[in-house]
Parts: sequence; C-alpha cells; structure tokens
Amino acid sequence: MMWTPSFLWPLGCAAAVAVAVAIAGAVLTEIGPWYQGLRKPSWKPPDWAFGPVWTTIFVLTVIATALAWEAAEETGARAVIVIALLVNAVLNIAWSAIFFRLRRPDWALVEVALLWLSIVVLILVLGGQSALAGLLIVPYLLWVSTASFLNYRIVQMNKPFG
Repeated sequence: MMWTPSFLWPLGCAAAVAVAVAIAGAVLTEIGPWYQGLRKPSWKPPDWAFGPVWTTIFVLTVIATALAWEAAEETGARAVIVIALLVNAVLNIAWSAIFFRLRRPDWALVEVALLWLSIVVLILVLGGQSALAGLLIVPYLLWVSTASFLNYRIVQMNKPFG
C-alpha cells in the first residue's frame, strides 16, 4: 500500500461512500418501541455492538476498495469495482429501510439474501484485483451472515408481519 495519489484518491472516494452509507443506515435504523417489542433470540448481539462492528466493516471495505483500485490496471476492471460497490451500498441501505422503516422483517429477509450475494460478488471482484482486498471483505460477509440468521429468527419468532 503506497500513500500515493493513485491510492489516496480511491481511498477518499470509498471513505465518502462508506460515510454516506453509514449515515443513511443510521438514519433509517430506529431502535424504538416497535423494535424493542420484537421477540429476539437470546444470542442476539447487544445493541451497542452494532456501531463498532459496522465501523470496522466500513473501514475494511474502504481499504479493500483502495487496494483493488490501485491493483486494477484497466478501466473496465475499475468500472466493475464501482458497480459492485454501488450495488452493495444500495442493498445495505435498503435493508435498514425495509426492516426498520417499513417494519417488514419478512421482506428484509428476502432483501438480505441479495445483500449477502452482493458481498460475495464484492469479495470476488475486489479479490480478483488484490487477494488482500478480497480477504478484508470476509468479516462483512460473516457479519451479514449472522445478521441474516438473526433476521430469520426474528421473522420466525414474531410472524406474521404486515
């Protein structure tokens, strides 16, 4: 990793996108009476853990993006990186909107499958340019896998919705 303009520019752009996604997710996530009233499994991570985990995931994604961008030698590969990141960002934000704002964990369960697949694509796309970049996305996949199972259990414990 070199602190050159070719590395710092994508690092800054990726950081801006990560901050935008984090803010959108935070605005859409309402831990109010509706959420507090849901039955949740005993193994659910504590609410305070979500902020630090997501911050770590966003930092790792920013670094992975910059590494893959720098390693990509052709414009086409960089376009694929941008598309994979933007699709993932939209799906990341959409899950919060569906689960918390629409109060539809059942629909969010379908959406989280798409988010999970977008993370696999991100691992393949970024990892295709830099093995380290792909590895840095693995914690994101593990966290969303856990969140997916939590979403599933919430649906099972609280259905029907809507």
